[in-house]
Amino acid sequence: MEPTTNDIPEKLFYKAAEVCQITDTQPYVLRFWESEFPQLASEKNRSGQRVYRREDIDLVLRIKKLLYQEEYTIAGARKAIDDDRATIVEPLPSKSRSRRAAAVAEPAEPAAPPPLFGESRPEAPGPSASTVAEEEANYRLLYEEALSAVDVLKADLARSVERTRRVAARLEAALET
Repeated sequence: MEPTTNDIPEKLFYKAAEVCQITDTQPYVLRFWESEFPQLASEKNRSGQRVYRREDIDLVLRIKKLLYQEEYTIAGARKAIDDDRATIVEPLPSKSRSRRAAAVAEPAEPAAPPPLFGESRPEAPGPSASTVAEEEANYRLLYEEALSAVDVLKADLARSVERTRRVAARLEAALET
């Protein structure tokens, strides 16, 4: 049973152990998935512990669903996540070679090079209004997350400065005696 959004506490960062508990995975599985899925990249905090964001937890849950429920292979799940079309791509059982061969996608056409020195090229249709609105909402969300991360860092810095002042005062008092 996957956790609902209500089951996941609202935090800026989650430790690896918390992610494992929320997603019901083992730490070694999480580390392996980090090596197999470049989209899942943990950061490290000041003490060197791996920390994850809410998006990373959502990605772990999606990987888990693709691998265990929909029976994708690692490569198939990676491709599905890369393409962001997990519901369109047919699941690939790990033991079925014929289905695996049938699911190999044709390579995408390379993008046209940019025009040189005023050379004109026919323009491709622009993004739809809904795509632009989604991107704007995503950027706005990232901006708000960055602002709250800055606030957390400011609070950490203020605590560190205050702690340093207290230690300096104690040292000064100790030197005077």
